[in-house]
Amino acid sequence: MAWTTAAVSRFAAASPAAAPLSYGLGAGAASLSFAGRRRFAPVVAASLSTSATVVKEAVQTEKAPAALGPYSQAIKANNLVFMSGVLGLNPETGKFVSESVEEQTEQVMKNMGEILKASGASYSSVVKTTIMLADLQDFKKVNEIYAKYFPAPAPARSTYQVAALPLNARIEIECIAAL
Repeated sequence: MAWTTAAVSRFAAASPAAAPLSYGLGAGAASLSFAGRRRFAPVVAASLSTSATVVKEAVQTEKAPAALGPYSQAIKANNLVFMSGVLGLNPETGKFVSESVEEQTEQVMKNMGEILKASGASYSSVVKTTIMLADLQDFKKVNEIYAKYFPAPAPARSTYQVAALPLNARIEIECIAAL
């Protein structure tokens, strides 16, 4: 629900312990007191709902594996690139390069590089990554390979062990990059 001056006034009037509206908290804010508690609510409807248009552009390259479902390899929006999870698949065969987490990690990073390049970004413009591992015991092996691709300062990162990955992959990495 978007808060408006009228909605805030009705809300305040409906409460038996309501105090009158108190303005002067800065543009777009109203203060209400209910039973000794102060609550803040935006006065302008646009502060909770916006009609700003986001321009989205799908990124697609044949130099990285195609998406396995109804999603894009990446999306460019508002000077950012949001990359879907990338697996260690050979883009030509659609098969894993090997069962080894090291070789899958190398291939993931190469595939990410191709998608970044197709979007106009690079490893140095990546600001956040998320790594999903089938086995957290592979953390150290993955770090050694991962570190070769990202210059300092390294992106912010989260790493999780997950119950399963698509196609029984050993690793999947997604990222966000700035353009």
